[in-house]
Amino acid sequence: MSTLNIAIAGSSGRMGRALLEALAQAPDMRLATALERKNSPFVGKDAGELFGAPCGVSIGEDMATLKGCHALIDFTRPEATLDHLKICRELGVNIVIGTTGFTPEQKGLIADAGREIGVVFAPNMSVGVNLSLKLLDMAARVLNEGYDIEIVEAHHRHKVDAPSGTALRMGEVVANALGRNLAECAVYGREGVTGERSPSTIGFATVRGGDIVGDHTVLFAGTGERIEITHKASSRATFALGALRAARFLSQRGKGLYDMQDVLGLR
Repeated sequence: MSTLNIAIAGSSGRMGRALLEALAQAPDMRLATALERKNSPFVGKDAGELFGAPCGVSIGEDMATLKGCHALIDFTRPEATLDHLKICRELGVNIVIGTTGFTPEQKGLIADAGREIGVVFAPNMSVGVNLSLKLLDMAARVLNEGYDIEIVEAHHRHKVDAPSGTALRMGEVVANALGRNLAECAVYGREGVTGERSPSTIGFATVRGGDIVGDHTVLFAGTGERIEITHKASSRATFALGALRAARFLSQRGKGLYDMQDVLGLR
């Protein structure tokens, strides 16, 4: 297999640095382009210096450098990702999107791009999280009566969206398995005299603090027992490795809209 040329957006961010480090250790891949926003203080610096191993690739802001890349990996912000997606469509470059916080309309734009390029779009690239999604589907179908469902997630103080994209995806998987619409049954906060809990709801609780990488627990609380499916990330490396796996997948599959369930063969 030939070496894959990979581009990374938001290369100076927390996930960008994790991706650069993971990419440096991938023998079948090479960093072709490291991108940052215009006027970033990191533009012009060696991308490898961000994790202590100079690589000879300078961080730039010119999206035209994507030409010839096999895939762009993007963990930035929704508006930036959509700008990058437009350029990828124009240049015929596949894209792996780990950005969260998109509106339904923005998700529609991502889906539409799959008609022309390969897109892996997933709120969480971790292999373990995506296995958890499969387990949640199984659990919800078995525990479909007499169990209250609550989702608790925790992230670092810098995360800007809540609940996390992963928590929402977990809720969607559970709701779909139960034949419910998450938009109609989700409860995102409780305060004061709320009355008894409706058995048809799926509750969400959000924690923000410190440097928590990402913790997610789905609780099925029944009479006399509780079943909990939990995933805890201790390093962003797990998301970076999953994203590289997604880029490899796209090099084999071509255009279309995929998620990590496709990448991992869990469908």
